[in-house]
Formats: sequence, structure tokens, C-alpha cells
Amino acid sequence: MSKIIALDTELTFSENELIVSRTDTAGRIQYCNQVFIKISGYNEKELLGRPHNIIRHPHMPRCIYKMMWDRISSGKEIFAYVRNLCKGGQYYWVFAHITPTFNGNGQIIGYHSNRRKPKKEAIAVIKQIYEQLLIEERKHSNRKESIDCSTRLLMDILSKEGKSYDEFILSI
Repeated sequence: MSKIIALDTELTFSENELIVSRTDTAGRIQYCNQVFIKISGYNEKELLGRPHNIIRHPHMPRCIYKMMWDRISSGKEIFAYVRNLCKGGQYYWVFAHITPTFNGNGQIIGYHSNRRKPKKEAIAVIKQIYEQLLIEERKHSNRKESIDCSTRLLMDILSKEGKSYDEFILSI
């Protein structure tokens, strides 16, 4: 597939709709519901088997994805606000709840994500934070250094709020 040009056009979905997907441990999509298909602009065949980052928006801080992967790969759930990229270049915001899926032996065999329409007030707060994180990431040419520095900035922001990541995300 060719590289998608990110547009400044936001798509939304109903508060009654739920975007659902399931991936294997490498992040390849194994299942996606019709709401995901509709808003992403891809058809099911284009999504299944593809890395979930097919919808990664370039204006999402890398440190947020690293934190999400660190958390779920360690067997824990995470809530996060995510800006996703549609096939046509538009974007949409979600409030994601991502959980690991375990087999009968307690081993992680994949991940499940339910995404809801976020509150506008929460996105206004998140946009400001994500912009600060992106500015920090762009200061560093080394990918690992950029993620480490933006993660430190995020922890500083949370410290000033007097909240953990989870407390902050669930409070906005």
C-alpha cells in the first residue's frame, strides 16, 4: 500500500458505536468489527493480517505507543486516547481500552481493544499534552532517545498533576 497523506479532516462516530479489534501478539489484526471497517476506510480484507499500526497517525507521540505496548505485553490493561489515521487521510479520535488475551496456561496469545468516542473536553486536554510530547520527540534524531525524553516529559506532566497515568486518563 502507498503512504497515506494525513489530512486535517476529522471523522467521528456515534457514542453508541464501539470499535473492536483483536490482534495476535505481534499486533497483526485477526478480527475487526464493522464500525472499525467503516471509520478506517479499509475493507476487511485490507485489515485482516495487517499490523494494527496501519491506522497509526503521524501526530501520535511514540512514547504513548511504547507505554501501551509495555503495559499490555506485561499482562496489564491500559486506557489511552489515540488519534488514528483513515485510509483516505482523515483522522478520528478514540478512547481505547486495550487488554491482553490469555490462553488456559496464562500465556498472552493476543490483544483485544474496545474503542469508544471520546469526550471533546478530554481531547482538548490530550491534544495539548500530545503536542508537547511531539515537540520533544522531534528534538531528537535518535528514536530511542526521542521516546525516552518524551516519556520523561509525560511523567513530569503527570507529576505536576499529582496523578498516575491511569488516574489522569480516567479523570479527564
